[in-house]
Order: sequence, then C-alpha cells, then structure tokens
Amino acid sequence: MWIAYTDGACAPSNPGPSGWGVVLIAPDSGAISEYYGYIGPGTNQIAELTAAIEGLQRVPPGESVELVSDSQYVLKGLTEWRAGWERKGYKNSKGEQVANLGLWKKLYALADLRRVRTRWVRGHNGDLHNERADALANTALRLKSGSAAALAG
Repeated sequence: MWIAYTDGACAPSNPGPSGWGVVLIAPDSGAISEYYGYIGPGTNQIAELTAAIEGLQRVPPGESVELVSDSQYVLKGLTEWRAGWERKGYKNSKGEQVANLGLWKKLYALADLRRVRTRWVRGHNGDLHNERADALANTALRLKSGSAAALAG
C-alpha cells in the first residue's frame, strides 16, 4: 500500500501565501519521494486540500493508498461529510455552497480512482513524515517555487 503524508502551510497570515508538501512512500521498496509547491494567495484549507490532491495524483489509479494528514478538514471531508454534501447538492449545514468546492471535487475524483483509507496524525507532534511534509510546505513558501520534486532514500 502506498502511504501519502500531506500537509499545507499558510504564512505569515491566513489567508496569505500558501504552499503544500507531500512525502510519498512506495509500497514494495519503501522508497520515499518528496514533493512541494507554492500555490500563491490562499487559505490553510486550500493548502491542505491541495496537498492531498497532489499526494493522491502521484499514486497510480487502482492502487491502495493511506492518506495521512493532520487536517481534520481534509480527512472528515473525505470520510464523513462527502455523502451529506453530495446528497444536499454540495450545500453545508447552513445551506450554503461548500467552501473550496472545486478542490473537493478534484480530490473526490482522484480518491474514486484509488482505494483510499485515511489516518489522522496530530500536527507538530513528532511524526517523522508528517513533520517532513510540513517542512516541505514551508520550503515552498520560502522559495515561492511553482513545483519541485526531490527523491530521498
């Protein structure tokens, strides 16, 4: 099973400049690939969703993947809220359109082509790969790069 650790960053303010980071672990070899990118102006929610999208799109369709995130927003949107949103025409509990709908639809389309399970980790709590995904997202902010990839071990 692939493992995708994803994280978004928004700094120095939210909303503000935003970036994403992904640590992707291959199923058989355990090879680790790292990716990051600068989004531009955005919110923390946009950054977190973009990170999840970037992580899933790097996993081949049809494969199993564990999406690991410190974002309850992303994970609950995939597991708990989706059915209700779809049933209500993508309206939230207040009857308003779900925020970031385009990103949600893109994430759902990617998830539907893979066997996705989710796992929440507490942010900034010592999980090696979550901390690395966070560092990559912050690297994107510092460098303001469009997108970059680096292989590690």
